[in-house]
Amino acid sequence: MEQVLLSIGHGYAAEYIARALGPGWRILASTRSGDRSAALAQAGHVPVLWSPGGDKEAIRAALAEATHLVTSVPPDEAGDPVARALAPLIAEARRLRWIGYLSATSVYGDAQGGWVDEATPPAPGSARGQGRLDAERTWRALGAGASIPVAVLRIAGIYGPGRSALDQLRRGTAHRIDKPGQVFSRIHVEDLGRIAAAAAVQRAGGVFNLCDGEPAPPQDVVAHAAELSGLPCPPLVPFDQAELSPMARSFYSENKRTRSVRVASELGIELLYPDYRAGLRAILARGG
Repeated sequence: MEQVLLSIGHGYAAEYIARALGPGWRILASTRSGDRSAALAQAGHVPVLWSPGGDKEAIRAALAEATHLVTSVPPDEAGDPVARALAPLIAEARRLRWIGYLSATSVYGDAQGGWVDEATPPAPGSARGQGRLDAERTWRALGAGASIPVAVLRIAGIYGPGRSALDQLRRGTAHRIDKPGQVFSRIHVEDLGRIAAAAAVQRAGGVFNLCDGEPAPPQDVVAHAAELSGLPCPPLVPFDQAELSPMARSFYSENKRTRSVRVASELGIELLYPDYRAGLRAILARGG
């Protein structure tokens, strides 16, 4: 059977999933923008012009071809918009064998700097985290109803070419904020793609944390990027004096160290970039 991935909300992370799957796969890439369709076609994908609540025939036709589905669209105030739109159509998708939902580690809430893994019960402390958890449950229920495995991919902070501390330094937007004890987990986008692709190929279900092996203070990441690139290192600013947007400040309200048990043991994936230093070196070496 031809392997066909329907990627809904095809963007930065999903493109790396498509690359990791390789040339043996056909990618149906959904976008709500007609302007993006040409770029998707140029990348070798089949554009699907659709947005939740839009043309049902376009997404029904794509679902009829798909063997695998991955969705990158975040929830809105009413829940998961893609799940709402696809719920009545999933039963018709006779070829569909796997679903991947790109979630976030915000479902774990604040662990006060402690470790969380796939066995840790979710305890979201924000509306953002609760929305992600509700969406996970919706997709898992849809999959169970259709006897399709659903992989819930809880992703830490994504960085990679074009989206790293190196780019922030070049743009002059990098900050070093000092909040003692604060750490964040992260994942290089190439490893993200490899993990998601492995889950798709193996039709793996359940929760997987996508993170590297070294949670770290964000100011340390910026300082290392400055050292690697030779760019000026921003001064350290105390958290209570930092000018942050409400969204940025909300990220600092949760402090946890995320690890994955299942990625290596069940999917057999060893990270190319086990820490931010390896990831930043690779980005710089490739001119990113």
